Amino acid sequence: MKNLPTISRREVFRNRKRILKNPLPFHRENFELLGDTFRVKVMLGPAVVFTRDARIIAHVLQKNHKNYQKSALQTRDLARYIGKGILTSTGEHWRVHRRMIQPAFHRKKLAGLFDIMKATIAAELKGIKPGEVSDIFPLMGDLAFQVVARSLFSGSDITKQMKRLQEITEDNQRMLIQEMRQPYLKWWFHLSGRVKRHLKMAEEGRSLLNELIERRIASKQQPDDLLDMLLTSRYEDGSPMPRRQLIDEVLILFTAGHETTANALSFTLHLLANHPEIQEKLYKEVCAIDWEAVDLIAELPKLQYTKQCIEEALRLYPPVYVIDRVTVQQDKAGALDFPRDTLVLLSIFELHRSRKHWEEPEEYKPERFAPDRKKDLSRVYYPFGGGPRMCVGNNFAMYEMMIALGLIAKQYRLESPLKELQLDPLISLKPKTVPVLFHPR
Repeated sequence: MKNLPTISRREVFRNRKRILKNPLPFHRENFELLGDTFRVKVMLGPAVVFTRDARIIAHVLQKNHKNYQKSALQTRDLARYIGKGILTSTGEHWRVHRRMIQPAFHRKKLAGLFDIMKATIAAELKGIKPGEVSDIFPLMGDLAFQVVARSLFSGSDITKQMKRLQEITEDNQRMLIQEMRQPYLKWWFHLSGRVKRHLKMAEEGRSLLNELIERRIASKQQPDDLLDMLLTSRYEDGSPMPRRQLIDEVLILFTAGHETTANALSFTLHLLANHPEIQEKLYKEVCAIDWEAVDLIAELPKLQYTKQCIEEALRLYPPVYVIDRVTVQQDKAGALDFPRDTLVLLSIFELHRSRKHWEEPEEYKPERFAPDRKKDLSRVYYPFGGGPRMCVGNNFAMYEMMIALGLIAKQYRLESPLKELQLDPLISLKPKTVPVLFHPR
């Protein structure tokens, strides 16, 4: 560990404004200069290890995952704002609740949500303005948020509550990012009352969800949506999930479920708008399936190239662009000996663009994910994380994105005035704006 190339606290402080705005260029420069693994001496606390080494990442996420748990950045700091659900918990608490929630995202269960999903997407796409350049990122955010909302609370009039919940989650996320990237200002965030104000907003969000849950229970309806599945799930002793825990799980489904999908769809549409030949191949495929089929889930496997377009966008712009883990006990990973309590940051963004593993890594090539080539990519591709903690809603998100992309490509030809997007890495990787021109087919 001591022999690793190390970035000094002085260098971090000198680049603090760049890091606060967007740390990815700073990461790239140092990976190119220092190699696939290096240390960073942060302003407060012990040094942090950054890596894009595929062997180390596979070891941490898969081979010896039991020795690596989520850091306090998630289990404490993020949990203050979005609760102690499966995204922010660890150990036995995580295992118990993961087992309870997993069945809700089984393929057969998701099939019952497809009508809701498709109808919601179609309704949101009416917000597209043909013939003029518009920023599609807010539209994709609204679309993904409404899909999660309707999948959880089917049949409810929740527009007002969901709009406020969306505002709360986005504002609190920006507050947390400031706390994480400017730890030397935490005293000011507390003294000025900003942390207190945002924690109060988080409680407001929980109250909104509690009202909706109370309304569902009082209605005595069981519409077989995601909320119904969570309400009927039971611990091994037969008891239901406590209300606070249920609200935390629902809040995390909103936060993680809509945000990553909105980001991925926006990036995919931008890439397609800049690659007309790929867009035309996609158009031919989406026109060949029956979008009015009663059993839409049986039609979706025919959208193989559509899925590849999304998978390649997730490679270039992984929503979870960095994964944090802390060693429980001393461990050897690759050529390194990690002491106990070492914070390791796994750069998925850099791994996905490494010249060691990808030919022309900066290029958009959906053919990389053709079925006969895809199996060789598993050790260097982590769009939804990896190992036992892989995103529980990855199938839900992929189906949603395939439907949304298919409906858009079938109706519109896309153009973009931008070749490169400005990135906004918060808890997940976001674009600043995504201007697209829609031409009706």
